[in-house]
Amino acid sequence: MLHRNGRTVRLSLDQRTGAGFASQDLYLHGFFSASIKLPSDYAAGVVVAFYMSNGDIFEKTHDELDFEFLGNIRGREWRVQTNVYGNGSTAIGREERYGLWFDPTEDFHQYSILWIHDKILFYIDNTPIREVIRTQATGGQFPSKPMSLYATIWDGSNWATLGGRYKVNYKYAPYIAEFADLILHGCAVDPSDHTQSCQRPDVVLYDATTMSTVQRSAMEKFRKKHMTYSYCHDRVRYPTLLPECEIGPESESFHASGETKLNKHRNRAKRHQWSSAGTALSV
Repeated sequence: MLHRNGRTVRLSLDQRTGAGFASQDLYLHGFFSASIKLPSDYAAGVVVAFYMSNGDIFEKTHDELDFEFLGNIRGREWRVQTNVYGNGSTAIGREERYGLWFDPTEDFHQYSILWIHDKILFYIDNTPIREVIRTQATGGQFPSKPMSLYATIWDGSNWATLGGRYKVNYKYAPYIAEFADLILHGCAVDPSDHTQSCQRPDVVLYDATTMSTVQRSAMEKFRKKHMTYSYCHDRVRYPTLLPECEIGPESESFHASGETKLNKHRNRAKRHQWSSAGTALSV
């Protein structure tokens, strides 16, 4: 449903159905962003997703880049999860989860994905929070095929909140997620033959993107303070370290489950005092 003179999309979840929208074009690399406001009050089991995928075209070898927002019970905060799949590598989840330094239900905040041929960057309010580098170790599991952009809201009761302990309670429905300020700066691809049809200067510019010292410091600060789970530290799921993971002294801050040891001590008041730094792109 469109609102605010057609510039805001509202997605609704009730007991009958979820909702979503998708881009008409496929894109091969680019910068993709939206300002999102999440449902308030009791939202356990609710999943809001902003992601790129080509699963409808490449069913067995699909690529995917995810922002997933995981609802919670009243008094507990939404969590943000990022994930990356390449060439059908769904057997290996590369999830990271984070808390936030703000209440994502009170106002709009910007969530962005930069995807270029050798790098993926996730941003929240222009602060980089995760960097995925294409290396020999990742091999064919780095997303490399054209993808569409999607936004959805759906019932994830079986896993989203404490592993499914808390379900969606439809007496609080409809759950409304709002999307605004959509940015799709990428090279559109012909879906029939996947040929690239653009020479946009801004897309070429993204290929030269690097993080400034200030941005990298902001990312490291965010990850140290707000990360609550990392697949690289999950020794239960992955007893053998995945090839792209490098484990250093920070591993002492994680349980064998991949959850951070300080997770239960983090609270919104402390997050609210943390301020972001840096700009979205530095070339």
